[in-house]
Amino acid sequence: MVRRSEEVPEDAPVFVISVAAQLAGMHAQTLRQYDRLGLVTPGRTVGGGRRYSARDVALLREVQRLSQEDGVNLAGIKRIIELESQVDALRAKVAELAAELDHAHAELAARRGATTALVVWKPPTPTQRPPRRSSR
Repeated sequence: MVRRSEEVPEDAPVFVISVAAQLAGMHAQTLRQYDRLGLVTPGRTVGGGRRYSARDVALLREVQRLSQEDGVNLAGIKRIIELESQVDALRAKVAELAAELDHAHAELAARRGATTALVVWKPPTPTQRPPRRSSR
């Protein structure tokens, strides 16, 4: 019986440079240049060999698309990648803070014995209003 192994994480550095280049549709020398420029930074083996992840290959394809289809130069692509990374980090932080806030609200509600029941208030109609008292 053959057991299916667990899926490889997207960021696991598993592809040698020749395979990554083939998957990205590029020459291996282009990958080396992108590494030197800091566009795509692969993992390294103990001996210093580059190992690319599926995420790296997707990024290589995006670099190629930006360059060839959108005409963005490599410096612009590097800045785009940096900004997207910052946006991802900020989104993660916002999600973390929102979860903390939800937790704090739940704790506060539990301490006060509050419920999550919704009460709808409607002002009384003129026929339902009690008579006014005279100020005399």
